[in-house]
Amino acid sequence: MNGLKIYALKNCDTCKKALAWLSGKNAAFNVHDVRADGMTTDDVRPIVEAVGWEAAVNRRSTTWRNLNDDDKADLSNDKAVDLIVQNPTLMKRPVYVSGDTTIVGFDSSAKEKLESLI
Repeated sequence: MNGLKIYALKNCDTCKKALAWLSGKNAAFNVHDVRADGMTTDDVRPIVEAVGWEAAVNRRSTTWRNLNDDDKADLSNDKAVDLIVQNPTLMKRPVYVSGDTTIVGFDSSAKEKLESLI
């Protein structure tokens, strides 16, 4: 699997499980730590456009709860991109990007989709 990029957070338990699972499959991947490496509009826009802001934004996160009501109101893809660039931990993780394929999360559906990439 060439070109699999994973947007993750090193302290995130789900991200750790996903990376361990991929390593166990001998998958080749590059990790982009959203907090340490930051996120640019060029990083975020393709993700949000591929999956929609509803799937890209973690509305259960502390980051979401700490946003003001104006930021949470009338969310759109464009607004979500701006919010994630300003607050990278707002993005649901992990996110896997390979070519035209973008997968969010680490549930059974995400694993199934990842299997087809590796």
